[in-house]
Amino acid sequence: MKRSILVCRLALAGLFAVVATVPARAEGNPERGAYFAAISDCGGCHTPGAMTPEPDKTRPMAGNDIGFALPGLGIFYPPNLTSDMATGLGGWSDDEIAHAIRTGERPDGRILAPIMPWHAYAAYTDADMADLIAYLRSLPVVEHQVPGPFGPDETPPAPYMAFVFPE
Repeated sequence: MKRSILVCRLALAGLFAVVATVPARAEGNPERGAYFAAISDCGGCHTPGAMTPEPDKTRPMAGNDIGFALPGLGIFYPPNLTSDMATGLGGWSDDEIAHAIRTGERPDGRILAPIMPWHAYAAYTDADMADLIAYLRSLPVVEHQVPGPFGPDETPPAPYMAFVFPE
């Protein structure tokens, strides 16, 4: 009897260890998250072709091949926000996604391009953020690697919009 209890406890401990290593997933409402994505205009940058007359609505949030040139900083392409493991957010935990959206800092420490309006998104409540992340997690997974980023003296292989600031 004691041996079966010990085996059961060890099995539960092993299961807990495996579950504890899986990144947490949002328990939010994806429909409400779609609303936040719409009013935040996430798709206005992160959907392929979003800055053209014909955005690719079959690949929402899959990253854009049209970038932004920011004077003195370089050229940045809005990344894939689907859960693709290789080219999107599939390897990021919900906390890492929330941190990037609210602070402009990726899990690897790289700072997002200043065109990303994270200052505006920093005020989202935890519930708002959980809903937005649940929406992103609900999107079809798309493998799509966007170009870049590129430094100010590099030439990218894809089109971009240049911002010009008055001196």
